[in-house]
Amino acid sequence: MRQDRGSKDARPPSNPLHQIEIDDLRRDRLLAALTLILGTSFCLGLPFALQAGAEFFLPLTAALVIAIALVPLLEWLERRGVPSALAAFLSLAMFLMLINAALAIIVVPATGWFARLPESIPRIQSNVAPLIDFYSSLQNFVDRTLLSVASGSEATAQAVAATAPTSVVDYFISAAPAAAIQLFFAVLVIFFFLAGWTRLRKGTIRRRGSFDGAMQTARVIQNVVDATADYLATITMINAVLGLVVALLLWALGMPSPFMWGGIVSLCNFVPYIGPIVASILLGMGGLMTFDAVGLALLPALLFIGVHTVEANLITPLVLGKRLTINPLLILVSLSFWGWVWGAPGALLAVPLLLILQTVLQSTGTPDLAGFLFERGTLTTTDDVRDRLNRNEGQSDG
Repeated sequence: MRQDRGSKDARPPSNPLHQIEIDDLRRDRLLAALTLILGTSFCLGLPFALQAGAEFFLPLTAALVIAIALVPLLEWLERRGVPSALAAFLSLAMFLMLINAALAIIVVPATGWFARLPESIPRIQSNVAPLIDFYSSLQNFVDRTLLSVASGSEATAQAVAATAPTSVVDYFISAAPAAAIQLFFAVLVIFFFLAGWTRLRKGTIRRRGSFDGAMQTARVIQNVVDATADYLATITMINAVLGLVVALLLWALGMPSPFMWGGIVSLCNFVPYIGPIVASILLGMGGLMTFDAVGLALLPALLFIGVHTVEANLITPLVLGKRLTINPLLILVSLSFWGWVWGAPGALLAVPLLLILQTVLQSTGTPDLAGFLFERGTLTTTDDVRDRLNRNEGQSDG
């Protein structure tokens, strides 16, 4: 009986190779758990770090996105014998000239509209009075807010007119010093990124240990540059045409500063879903400030909605095609995340950042993080591993 019991309790000596594999899997499980903990902590802390350090991370991120979009222009100039530093300077100068022209169209006339806002409040009230009559609570809100502003309309208009900038240079001079410093920092980042782009790309590829790794790195870099530049260039062209069409329609309608409104429409349209809503509201307010009849006052917003519907459902899908298509749900998540972290500038950067991340994952392949963490890591027990090894050994012996 004792011998039987002893023989029953006795276990065959374990194979050293099996024990080594079991120890390796235990180590993998421990590393997987540590990776999961560190990765979760990083993902939870990153948004708050970006939000707290917005003065540094926002201009840096915006500069990098703009620099990536300018790389094709830089490479085009370098292929024609222009030195890297000069090509970077020319690319940056062209971009700044374009931005300066766009801001001059929008900012300078907008100050005049803002100065006219107090004196336009009675007209807005008379236009929306038929609608406000149906909502007494809304009428009380308008009386408490707009009428209080109207009481000081003359003094406010004179103060705004006195301090209104007459050019984009005046606008930036009168801005906060912190904003000027951030703008200067972003410009420097763009210039030095472009000036050292060719050397940086070659160095990154050469540091890879194998030919396949170098080719994959080159492919990822090229795909990111092409996708970002193509998307931004295409969207900018579409939005510019959209703004021009809206401006011409508003000019035919007799609305003041039509090209300012076209520029506002183009800028807002860079933010999917939310931007067109904001543009419609602003055009509605502008129409109420300009025209006496409520139907005519709402016509600018209705015209924009019609043009935007055609652009969003016909022109943009036809021009962009399937290659630059992004899941709408991912766009909404990206807009919510970056809008929460950085506000309106984050919303402008949401789609380019999402496109860069999507391009990197498509080029390198989605990492099998779940398989590493769960299949071989946290959910695999020692007994399961031993049974699997024994089965594999039996199959090999057979």
